[in-house]
Amino acid sequence: MQERFELALSRIAQMKEENAVKEYQPFFSAVAEFICECAKQYQWIENGGLAQADLEELKAKNEALYSDILKENYETSYANPSYAVQALGEELGVLCSVLYTEVRSLIPFVYERNLEEMTIRLELFLEAYNLFDCKINEDGMVPAAEELRELLYWYVSDYSDIETERRVKEQVDSSLTFATDIIMQNDYSDVKYLYAYGERVTDNEIKTAEYIHSLPEATIDKMAFTFTEGYRKGFEAAGKDLSKKDTVNIRYRLGFERVIKKAIEYFAGMGLKPVIYRTGADIFTRKAAGKIGYYGAVANPQYDYDHREDMACLFDGHMVTRRLECLTAAYEEYKEAAAKHAGPACMEVFGEEIFEPIPKDANPHYSEEQQKLVVDYTSQAGMITNTYIKREERSFTIIAFPVAEIGENFPAIFEEVIALNTLDYTLYQNIQQTIIDTLDTAEYVHIKGCGNNRTNLNVQLAKLTDAGKQTKFENCVADVNIPVGEVFTSPVLKGTTGILHVSKVFLNDYEYRNLELKFENGVIADYICDNFTEEEKNKKFIEENLLFHHPTLPIGEFAIGTNTTAYVMAQKYDIGAKLPILIAEKMGPHFAVGDTCYSHEEEVRVYNPDGKEIIAKENDYSLLRKTEPKKAYFNCHTDITIPYDEIGLLEAVLPDGSGVAIIRDGRFVLKGCEELNKPFL
Repeated sequence: MQERFELALSRIAQMKEENAVKEYQPFFSAVAEFICECAKQYQWIENGGLAQADLEELKAKNEALYSDILKENYETSYANPSYAVQALGEELGVLCSVLYTEVRSLIPFVYERNLEEMTIRLELFLEAYNLFDCKINEDGMVPAAEELRELLYWYVSDYSDIETERRVKEQVDSSLTFATDIIMQNDYSDVKYLYAYGERVTDNEIKTAEYIHSLPEATIDKMAFTFTEGYRKGFEAAGKDLSKKDTVNIRYRLGFERVIKKAIEYFAGMGLKPVIYRTGADIFTRKAAGKIGYYGAVANPQYDYDHREDMACLFDGHMVTRRLECLTAAYEEYKEAAAKHAGPACMEVFGEEIFEPIPKDANPHYSEEQQKLVVDYTSQAGMITNTYIKREERSFTIIAFPVAEIGENFPAIFEEVIALNTLDYTLYQNIQQTIIDTLDTAEYVHIKGCGNNRTNLNVQLAKLTDAGKQTKFENCVADVNIPVGEVFTSPVLKGTTGILHVSKVFLNDYEYRNLELKFENGVIADYICDNFTEEEKNKKFIEENLLFHHPTLPIGEFAIGTNTTAYVMAQKYDIGAKLPILIAEKMGPHFAVGDTCYSHEEEVRVYNPDGKEIIAKENDYSLLRKTEPKKAYFNCHTDITIPYDEIGLLEAVLPDGSGVAIIRDGRFVLKGCEELNKPFL
């Protein structure tokens, strides 16, 4: 492998000075320059440069790897599909931009010192250069776009086994300790450790890390204990056996390592070892929306947005079959480790500048036929994963904290969020039980907006056959889903009809303005927002980033958030738009589109603290899991919250047609919920 790497690098270094491919030479020379910078940093790391460098050198090294895609340089970068099309032609330009994006995935492998993964990408780039060289200098013509597409296609197909095995191993094998070593081998008195990952590092990560380092040990302990205890309680509450598990996947953002180090110690007390992997950076592992794993600063969110569907250049039925076969083979290889994996523990962040994407015609986009294939692949991949990491045997927890970029109130907001994450468990449990007792008598819930909010929606509820032993709603306090504050159910689809509207909401990394969904018998019949001036762009934006290419989605969850403390904090600091859904969903009624909260766990019996069994876990789609499993799940679940100030009425409607108001004009009016209005005073 070393020999292959050195041969490829030597040829690429020569390429920088050549002019063999005429008008395409600037592209190949620019990418070759990037590769040589990566190789130079690889050698520097091998020689101990990370340990010896001062902060200024580390910053310069980091800048050199990411400067090409930063906002100020992106308009003239070949990583920008629009610029690549302008410089290289419509079809070849898009493919060259996809090629360069894949080459840019070298960065993590440089810092992980993974010679095989680096060599694979160098050889891909050389193949592309040789294609242009041969066609231009031997045949006297430019390569057809199909020839470059085919080269990329077989790269993905041929290496799918290696890359899928790598990813599955990262997810379940605790012997891979790259990130764990960074976390455990530092005292955090010096922020230089942030540069050891190879992730983009900015003032945001540095200031966040410095602030967390300044906190008393008791505060760090409180944060880590809340995080890990929620995980343990999740197993306990669901009656799942944690003692059978030996790994936990920890996901976090750079800057929070001191807390994660303490969390690892708490997890060790539960018999769990950490598996910590990086968010996907290459075409094999990158997600179209959201980031799974640890990561640093997003160098340029527009770059990520432009390349979220790069696979569209290659995706077909053969690719679906090939990748599913590789996924099954990889899980077979690691099936023992997968069976002992307990699930993810996620520490999310919020507070960064809100990103508004710019749609571009040059970006790769899935065709209608490919969209069907994506949906099919996602469904089958989810079923394969669940076969080896069984949903009914694992759990999770999610908690969130602000980062320094949230502004001058960062320390005050951080303190309030810590308090928010540790609110009185029992107080909320009792209040929420009062709400559930009322909802259990209802046939449906009616929600109506106020002011400019156009919501007018009926949510049909399941029927109880034994009211003394059964309940429709789960009493959700602070275990897997921190902070406290919601009751939720899986609605009956038939009869769930009306308009859901919210003036502004942040979903899956993107902001939606005046999002409106029309439901007919529990499924989305129409949708619109006004992010863009053209209706077509608005619909496509929703289709790609909320429906995830499904023609429609059902309502999988209806919930009433009860965390008025979180709502008042958001109003106080004007940060409502920056809060993650984890907190935002507790700040009003919310509606999830996609799968139910009990997806793949319908057979697991779940009970509220009062001993009643939750029976509303199914809908017409999940019921198909035994007869038509491909149609049972959508592999997505997106919560949409209407804030309290946009709610005119939320009432439980009884079988006789009378209504019992729970929220009126943004305040809780149900007897027994008075405590929830105190934060408003």
